[in-house]
Amino acid sequence: MKTLNFASAAVSALSLLALIITSTASAQQSGIKRTDLQRYDLSVPGYETVQARIDFEAHTAFGKHSHPGEEVIYVLDGVLEYEVEGQSPVTLKAGEVLFIPAGVVHSARNNSHSKASELATYIVEKGKPVLVMKK
Repeated sequence: MKTLNFASAAVSALSLLALIITSTASAQQSGIKRTDLQRYDLSVPGYETVQARIDFEAHTAFGKHSHPGEEVIYVLDGVLEYEVEGQSPVTLKAGEVLFIPAGVVHSARNNSHSKASELATYIVEKGKPVLVMKK
């Protein structure tokens, strides 16, 4: 019985590890590096905040995706173009911000010859993936 419980726990752990690796791999796109900076529980039960730095090489794009919660973007360096579903594209330079409501499909692109970076702050329900790629 102990062997069966151990085997079941091992399979569960491996399944969870495969899910984490798959979701991390799908979140990474060529020429784009995501660095998770912090994750903290909020005072609102069941919610957390996640901050990440996203670095874009010249002429790269992060495809259409959404988040299960709000995203607040602050452009750190360079110039980035954002396409948010239902809105005209907007181009932001360092020091400018953008708010994206929960579940809204959007994408980001660096059209310049230089690197660009953003600080993304997500306010999301705990247990849900921070990022959902669209096909």
